[in-house]
Amino acid sequence: MIHAIIDGIPVEVEKGTTILQAAEAAGITIPTLCYIKGLMPDGSCRMCMVEIENRGWSKLDTACSAHVSEGDVIQTKSEKVIASRRGVLDLLLSNHKTDCFSCPSNGACKLQDYCYEYGVEKTSYEGEMTDFPIDDSNPFFTYNPNLCILCHRCVNTCNKIVGRGAIDTAERGFNSVISTPFGVDLRDSSCESCGNCVAACPTGALTMKRRKEYRPWQVERKVLTTCPHCATGCQYYLVVKDGKVVDTEAANGPSNRGLLCVKGRSGSFDFVHSPERLKYPLIKNKETGEFERASWDEALDLVASKFMEIKKKYGPDALAGFACSRSPNEDIYMMQKLVRCAFGTNNVDNCARVCHSASVAGLAMTLGSGAMTNPIADITQNPDVIMLVGSNPEEAHPVVGMQIRQAVQRGCKIIVADPRDIGLAQHADIHLKLRPGTNVAFANGIMHVIIEEGLQDMKFIEERTEGYEKIREIVKDYTPEKVGEICHIDPEDLRKAAIMYAKADKAPIIYCLGVTEHSTGTEGVMSMSNMALLVGKLGREGCGVNPLRGQNNVQGACDMGALPGDFPGYQKVKNPEVIEKFEKAWGTKLSTEPGLHATDVWPKAIQGEVKGLYIFGEDPIVTDPDTSHIIKALETLDFVVMNELFMTETAQYADVILPGVSYAEKEGTFTNTERRVQRVRKAVTLPGEARLDTDIFIDIMNRMGYPQPHLTSAEIMDEIASVTPSFGGISHARLDAGETLQWPCPSQDHPGTPIMHVGRFSRGLGWFYPAEYVPSAELPDEDYPIILMTGRILYHYTTRAMTGKTPGLMEIEGKSFIEMNFKDADALGIKNGDKVKVSSRRGQIESTARVGRKVSQGESWMPFHFPDGNCNWLTNPALDKYARIPEYKVCAIKIEKA
Repeated sequence: MIHAIIDGIPVEVEKGTTILQAAEAAGITIPTLCYIKGLMPDGSCRMCMVEIENRGWSKLDTACSAHVSEGDVIQTKSEKVIASRRGVLDLLLSNHKTDCFSCPSNGACKLQDYCYEYGVEKTSYEGEMTDFPIDDSNPFFTYNPNLCILCHRCVNTCNKIVGRGAIDTAERGFNSVISTPFGVDLRDSSCESCGNCVAACPTGALTMKRRKEYRPWQVERKVLTTCPHCATGCQYYLVVKDGKVVDTEAANGPSNRGLLCVKGRSGSFDFVHSPERLKYPLIKNKETGEFERASWDEALDLVASKFMEIKKKYGPDALAGFACSRSPNEDIYMMQKLVRCAFGTNNVDNCARVCHSASVAGLAMTLGSGAMTNPIADITQNPDVIMLVGSNPEEAHPVVGMQIRQAVQRGCKIIVADPRDIGLAQHADIHLKLRPGTNVAFANGIMHVIIEEGLQDMKFIEERTEGYEKIREIVKDYTPEKVGEICHIDPEDLRKAAIMYAKADKAPIIYCLGVTEHSTGTEGVMSMSNMALLVGKLGREGCGVNPLRGQNNVQGACDMGALPGDFPGYQKVKNPEVIEKFEKAWGTKLSTEPGLHATDVWPKAIQGEVKGLYIFGEDPIVTDPDTSHIIKALETLDFVVMNELFMTETAQYADVILPGVSYAEKEGTFTNTERRVQRVRKAVTLPGEARLDTDIFIDIMNRMGYPQPHLTSAEIMDEIASVTPSFGGISHARLDAGETLQWPCPSQDHPGTPIMHVGRFSRGLGWFYPAEYVPSAELPDEDYPIILMTGRILYHYTTRAMTGKTPGLMEIEGKSFIEMNFKDADALGIKNGDKVKVSSRRGQIESTARVGRKVSQGESWMPFHFPDGNCNWLTNPALDKYARIPEYKVCAIKIEKA
């Protein structure tokens, strides 16, 4: 330990501690402009100068970079220090326009604050200031180099924290400027518009354009909440002025650590105040087909009476309900309770059915729990190798992608197994460009090499697993050469990847929809589990099997029992003890038969077996495969009710629409991809008659004869905890006190469980599932010679119901496109940017060709966000035998020039 005195206060710190860190620990504030906590000090601004005396000598040094030495006597406010800081500010103002009144950062500028604090009103230096052009090309922020002090915080943030490297310092001397490569506009650069550089800027050089609409002193409040987009679970503040959300500010949450993506920072509140919001209950006039405004009593009475009529005439199983995976846990819990207690059926599901139901089913079978095993921070900060399979986190989970890029910078190796040249493939040590639909063959090939090389963990296998002998026999046939033929990859690359993964001390498998959305998706998931079991990389730091869940609360939707075979906490409908427990807790008789999966409701509706459907916040016409099939089912149903924020494509087929409220208007919790339960807090109240979704469900329950008391969100969570062992210790009170809890959290004194399966699997022994490669349900042929894959892009989420209301996102990416290989395009006479006609056995759409090398010959890829070319008119509704998940990732198409 090192001993020193700072401003008269004795301090004791570890060797290697900087003066800035030591002062902060002692409660002493030292001004900084360029310093970023966690990065190597830049030392360029010189604002943090302090005076150090030791053994008769005295010097000024930068507190951010100078380490504390034994016996140092440090002054942070001596005359020399104050004079030095004034000199720095004087120099900065010599080339800085002081038109503060019109600057968007007025009142939130560190340079302004320090000049005021140190009494520097203007520069003492004469001469003309450099006049650079302002870059206003980005739809969300502006760069004014004339207000830049070259502190490099933006550059260091973009390069070392975000890992994008879109900007750097160009030129020298008075011509120095922060610039994109070759000086192109920000709009035309590799910038992701995440705004993390803007948040790092201490002046008005980088400013969000929306900051012109308010000043810091006009802010009423800042409300800490959780992002409503992907399941990373980023924490941020909603900034409220005049009862309206006007901005966001990143918080230092456990999963985002102060970072946000473009959707979180800029696409998470425009939709809240959209003029397109539904404000009143609507009932469709059967004669005109038009929706008419109704009172809440009219709408709820109609909903209850029609559902009771169907239940009485056809039985409870003629009803079904879909929960919303973007809504809080408390909403979802009450929705599934409505279906089970008032409808009297287990026909309840959520959109995990079409994205990660294979993870829920597969990992539950092999490990005992269908959830991510390790925290985000653990699988990005600690690994030696990351195996990324069928996942594009830079676009689907951008803040996780940023943290993976940080890992690569630290020296972590990365194996990418993906059919496309995704961004992270450029950083990969090995990119296995798999043919779509061949994940099981790939995993079996990896295991073949590991066993052949003798790299399997036999101690772990013998003590903690079962089924090894059978899987060992199966993978004998999956030689690198055979797998190379199936997967269209180099056998040598497969060998290298297998050895790299097996030999690494810490190596997580991270996967996403590229593994799950197949007719063999559950077996693909279990193959990921097999690989980890084989090398003992489960139940410890920096390892595990980690599905990145899609929507913000799709993990919570499954946890809350919005599944046809599971009550909350994955307690099985088939278990008589579970039924008895919930009948006692809920005071009613419950169905003992598992319900229909969401993907099975549609054909049952067409067959006339399902008559009534309650859809909470989902838009299956846009999201589900084979759109014409969904429309036919909706038209066949006797009665359709929707809780919605907007008049979506599916809502247009409803008989009654009930306006709910957004995440910014309610209290609750989301559960992110790493099983972390985090608070959602009310920031605003909007005009109109929209109501809390939980209150809507409760009113319908009571009207249908089930006596459900009205409960607050906190009280609902208390009820959840009382019937769900894994949530037994979770409450709003604990979360509001600052605790961060990952389930299982069985009791009030339990700290939560960051890493699953430590010492023992939830099912006892980990099971090697005997997976054999089975080709996709529909393969290319002469009529439809090209494979189509689908997925997400950075700038939008799912149906664009939320992100489509942000003009800047639509400006950057607003129309459908299809990625083609240049060889296929040449053969068809198609050039980049051409309009093309894309057809499958189920439908036909038009889109725009993007020609290149991102996909392999004979393959193509489309985003599913855009109505001008919705790829789900084409996709194949073939279903996985376990999870009933559709095969979005492989269908056969033909492409023609339009």
